Amino acid sequence: MGSRRRKKPAKLDKKIDQTFYLTGMRRGAILKEEAWFAGDKVVKYSLAYINPRICPADNGRVLGYDNSHNQHHRHYMGRTRAIEFSDYESLVEQFENEVKDLWRREDEEER
Repeated sequence: MGSRRRKKPAKLDKKIDQTFYLTGMRRGAILKEEAWFAGDKVVKYSLAYINPRICPADNGRVLGYDNSHNQHHRHYMGRTRAIEFSDYESLVEQFENEVKDLWRREDEEER
């Protein structure tokens, strides 16, 4: 009986770990970006705009993208749906544009 050796999973390197605590009108809100790499490739990520004053569900996550559970997906106001993923840089740009649009709408509602 031969012994099977399990391959050790590749060591992931968390190269991006940013948390921004917002102030002013968005005091209490948080923007987060985390990304783990295997070499030069992003293999795990999480992007989130968290504001419990706007979204009581999903721990306050208004908008987010991640690939936990081996699936690329989008969180919005407590709901989750699968997304098509092309590359991390494009996803970050999409996330940033969506956050700007959300903030524009939030600002209009404050007036």
